[in-house]
Amino acid sequence: MEFNINNLDQETIIAAGVFALICLIIKAFYANTFRATLKLIDPVNRHMKPWEAWLILIPIFNIYWNFELAKRMSDSLTNEFYDRKIAEEEFPGRSTGITVAILYLVTMFPLSVNLVIGLNLVYFFYFVAYWVKMNNFRSLLNDHNAFLKEESQKNNL
Repeated sequence: MEFNINNLDQETIIAAGVFALICLIIKAFYANTFRATLKLIDPVNRHMKPWEAWLILIPIFNIYWNFELAKRMSDSLTNEFYDRKIAEEEFPGRSTGITVAILYLVTMFPLSVNLVIGLNLVYFFYFVAYWVKMNNFRSLLNDHNAFLKEESQKNNL
């Protein structure tokens, strides 16, 4: 069967548009998690500015930016955790982030339908795992800030 975009019915086109919009909204929430995490990191320790997390939404460029995001977030978190004396894995989230970037890249290749479906399922699993990991690091930094604020208030009394 030959694929011809001119032969698609209106319902299919609408469904594809809705699916693309949902994917964009999910990616926006994903980018916002990275932005919020970066805002909690001391500017001296950042390897990227918080607004740069939004670059993940740019089509085609995001293939490259997935790799940069994984590297720069990991380096930023490593510096921040070192400064705060928080015991955490070295290069936090880097391996999961690079795996997400590689899987995203591979899913762009024209492969057999079964392979694409399988790779997309694996990509989705790692995408969610990486997102949760970054959100956990954000929570850890928030909790540490609350602890430091509480300690400083105790010391002032």
